[in-house]
Amino acid sequence: MEVIIQPNSQKLSVIAANVIRKAVIRKPNLVLGLATGSTPIGLYKLLVQMHKEEGVDFSKVITFNLDEYIGIPKDHPQSYHTFMNKHFFNHVNIPKKNQYLPQNIVENHVSFCQEYEDSIRRCGGIDIQVLGIGKDGHIGFNEPGSSFASRTRIATLSKSTLEANAVHFGDDINAVPEMAITMGIGTITDAKQCLLLASGLNKKDAIAKTIEGPISAMVPATALQMHPDVVFLIDEAAASSLKEREYYKRSYENKIKYS
Repeated sequence: MEVIIQPNSQKLSVIAANVIRKAVIRKPNLVLGLATGSTPIGLYKLLVQMHKEEGVDFSKVITFNLDEYIGIPKDHPQSYHTFMNKHFFNHVNIPKKNQYLPQNIVENHVSFCQEYEDSIRRCGGIDIQVLGIGKDGHIGFNEPGSSFASRTRIATLSKSTLEANAVHFGDDINAVPEMAITMGIGTITDAKQCLLLASGLNKKDAIAKTIEGPISAMVPATALQMHPDVVFLIDEAAASSLKEREYYKRSYENKIKYS
């Protein structure tokens, strides 16, 4: 587990983008797990810039998104299909056939979820999974109490998540879909590497519990403590409740010095 603390979210995005750029150059058919929300927007902006200005080629990259709401069409302004097209897919050369997103209007969600898992396996597994984190420590839509062995499935959103996401639906909590398809925690932790980005004071408690607290299903992100290659990229505000933050900073400085 590596904890990298930076002054602001822009610095975090730069580090994450460089990790992905190097991985794509090394393995052109990289399998990339993607997240939505405000946190990764800066990362996607930099990857688009690298594609347009540096010629980073995404033509063989395969992507799998973490989750999607159930109950709204794919072209809804707040669907994660719309989000990904707006911030990433419409600006890089990933073929449509390589873009896997949970389908929120399928008739048989159970069979779709199994097929999603099968598709990940057929592609050789996810190489890098990008993650954000909720204020209650959820990753994807794996709410507190989710099994660490869970796979892609239908999940009901917690009241905390509904309240947090209402800002995207005109501050109307009743307009936020109550259910979603999400990769499970077991699916997420199967990725060869996880990059979790977090910024802002509203994430400080979740980050402290995730990195330094006991491993518990009530804080789903604590499952990452057991992952062999997870990098937490967090800004000063999100890191403010970490007891060992000075140690994490010194460790990263030494890594840079001797790498």
